[in-house]
Amino acid sequence: MSLRTLDCVIMGVAGDSEAHSQRFVEIQAELLARWPETRLEPSLDRIAALAELLGDPQRAYPVIQVAGTNGKSSTARIIESLLRAFGLRTGLFTSPHLTDIRERIGIDGRPISVERFVDVYDDIAPYLGIVDDRFLDTPLSYFEVLTAMGYAAFADAPVGVAVVETGMGGTWDATNVADGVVAVITPIDIDHTDYLGTAVATIAAEKAGIIKPGCAAVIAEQERDALDVLVAAARQMEARTALEGLHFGVAERLVALGGQMLTLRGLGGEYAEVFLPLFGEH
Repeated sequence: MSLRTLDCVIMGVAGDSEAHSQRFVEIQAELLARWPETRLEPSLDRIAALAELLGDPQRAYPVIQVAGTNGKSSTARIIESLLRAFGLRTGLFTSPHLTDIRERIGIDGRPISVERFVDVYDDIAPYLGIVDDRFLDTPLSYFEVLTAMGYAAFADAPVGVAVVETGMGGTWDATNVADGVVAVITPIDIDHTDYLGTAVATIAAEKAGIIKPGCAAVIAEQERDALDVLVAAARQMEARTALEGLHFGVAERLVALGGQMLTLRGLGGEYAEVFLPLFGEH
């Protein structure tokens, strides 16, 4: 067993076979050989072609999609935790990962196992070459393959709902091959200007691409330029819109042991004494 394989075992995968652990290392090398996720070719053609070959797994369950600049991952994780508390089986797709690539694909609050990661990749691997051959100049990227793996893993589980964080932007992000029933937009700021533009309004237009016809759009407090763009996009898509500060918000926040105690104003009423085991604003 190589040192790299041993590292994988130490990181919580000791229960998996050595063969799966070795294959796990090989798959990561194969993924890293693809276009990096920081490189974007603005098109959904490749991921859509792959998803079609896989039977469009992203349509097997409702999707809540999260875009924005700040707070995407924490927002996605809080949403997933709330849904799980209501008894739903959940899928969670986030990026980037901190220590282990499996962190990106979670089911029921836990990263998928090494064995499952390997099996999902090997299941879709024959189709990767088909799509790569169709798009010779722009083959599938690292992020696109991981996105397809996430959607496939959620369909196989199966999950009752998937919470999906965009990687970059919204309109052309690989995750946007799904039609989210809820689109969540966290605060927007200047980011990835080489791909998304240099103005907040332009960036907001890209993020607004996750707002689909008839969905529910939940929009955090925004700069005025961004807000105008997002509201206009929601109207165009005839989305039901909930705006922070108008339709929902934090009515009170008190410091508590191990976190804070909140009073939340929601669409259906006010909820007192909600404990959040995190400090600061979220």
